[in-house]
Amino acid sequence: MSNLLAGKVGIISGALNEESIAWKVALKAHAEGARFVLTNAPLAMRMGEINKLSEQCNAPIIPADATSMEDLEKLFSGAQEHLGGKLDFVLHSIGMSANIRKGKHYGELNYEWYQKTLDVSALSFHKMLAVAEKQDAFNEWGSAVALSYIAAQRAFLDYTDMSQAKAMLESIARSYGQRLGKLKKVRVNTISQSPTKTTAGTGISGFDAFYEYANRLSPLGNAPAEACADYCISLFSDLTRYVTMQNLMHDGGFSTTGISEEIVELMSNAKQ
Repeated sequence: MSNLLAGKVGIISGALNEESIAWKVALKAHAEGARFVLTNAPLAMRMGEINKLSEQCNAPIIPADATSMEDLEKLFSGAQEHLGGKLDFVLHSIGMSANIRKGKHYGELNYEWYQKTLDVSALSFHKMLAVAEKQDAFNEWGSAVALSYIAAQRAFLDYTDMSQAKAMLESIARSYGQRLGKLKKVRVNTISQSPTKTTAGTGISGFDAFYEYANRLSPLGNAPAEACADYCISLFSDLTRYVTMQNLMHDGGFSTTGISEEIVELMSNAKQ
């Protein structure tokens, strides 16, 4: 790739540390000629290393609680002010479940935490797009991308309330994609990524088993975070102008593979 995003400006959310997909997206976007602002929740910023990324990409940081309309309004207006115009891309890489952090199984979910999961991990995407619409913040042919997971369509142990959050996230992308497409030719998509060894991912009970099973089943193996960042860049670029309202599987073929030779061998050895 070479200068795919030259002249484009945007917002990248969710970069916590070097393991974050959003962190890798920021580095690649910078390398491809984009300018952008970084954002994360104030608590996440205190936990992370975002100042280092800011220096590497020459990107200012605008803290924002993605569940707060007031914070998001300041984020989008501040981004446009700093970048000198309307936006070409937005990355939503935000997810949190207190139920998962606290080890709650699906039958004993704390419903206040459940609602917070939905608000942080899914409704925040709707709020972002609603603020962008209200401020007329997108250029025509802009692109909004959110990161999802196949648990939105299939049952996965220990993913609990995040499964519903991801399903809601993908639904929001379809509904808002239709709306923003008609209003401003803005594309809205989600990427359903392989299990990825990020801080959020490895916090899920049984993640290592998730990761190894998917890696053995997928013909290409698990898609690494760097490759997911490349995919995000392609969706920000003009090469994908007519891709919208899609949940795009980026999983090495996991989602359409029934069984693999590696899984058969593993099961056969287990019986011996």
